[in-house]
Amino acid sequence: MDTCHMPTVGDAVSEFYVDALGRLQAARIPFLIGGAFALARYTTIDRNTKDIDVFLRASDMPATLALMEHAGYRTELPFPHWLAKVHSNGSFMDLIFSSGNGLMRVDDLWFERAVEHEVLGMCVRLCPPEEMVWSKAFVQERERFDGADVMHLLRERGPRLDWPHLLARFGDHWPVLFSHIVMFRYIYPDRHEQVPAWVVDELTRRLATVQPEPDRHVCQGTLLSREQYLTDIEQHGYEDARVVPYGAMTPAEREIWTAAIADRK
Repeated sequence: MDTCHMPTVGDAVSEFYVDALGRLQAARIPFLIGGAFALARYTTIDRNTKDIDVFLRASDMPATLALMEHAGYRTELPFPHWLAKVHSNGSFMDLIFSSGNGLMRVDDLWFERAVEHEVLGMCVRLCPPEEMVWSKAFVQERERFDGADVMHLLRERGPRLDWPHLLARFGDHWPVLFSHIVMFRYIYPDRHEQVPAWVVDELTRRLATVQPEPDRHVCQGTLLSREQYLTDIEQHGYEDARVVPYGAMTPAEREIWTAAIADRK
């Protein structure tokens, strides 16, 4: 396992992470490491990180939170549709079981395709690179845009990605993937071969044949940004693509997610 590239964390924070992850392993609760630690493995880009992203199935969240509370850590579930947190002396760990837009729920395929790696001296499994591309492609907020992470994943991993699986993950949201591929070709004009030609041909064909849906007054921009398209929902009569029956979120979950926007400012 390649251990050369790893984000920088302080000793006290590292002890917290190792203890918490060790407790998960001892309890046999399956988890994956994502975020900066996985990105460093796949792209060789090292950067400081304020937390560690731990991905779990939603069904394992109650046991995980109970385990952490028993260990003396403070836990919270600020966003019941996708995210919990574990706190220790000013440091925290994110427990992720879906995504802010409700689309990328952690399922068995995340674990079946995981990559073994050493993190903080522990043998763990990382989120698959395809799932990282899938989830990061939709993070397009004013204050946070993960497009550069997608570009670097394509640059480093492109030919080795399971493209049929990636296309299946995006499903009807394939235009989001295609938009990143177009930007990739612009950013790296000498690396077009990183994305197979058949993928570009297939998505180009889809784009040429897509038809407008005048009776479907839905804004899908909210799947990319929880703030920047609220005006379409609140003032222009669009339905929110995140909320049932179009998406996976309930109106109550949307309200909690929307109310937290003020905390980012």
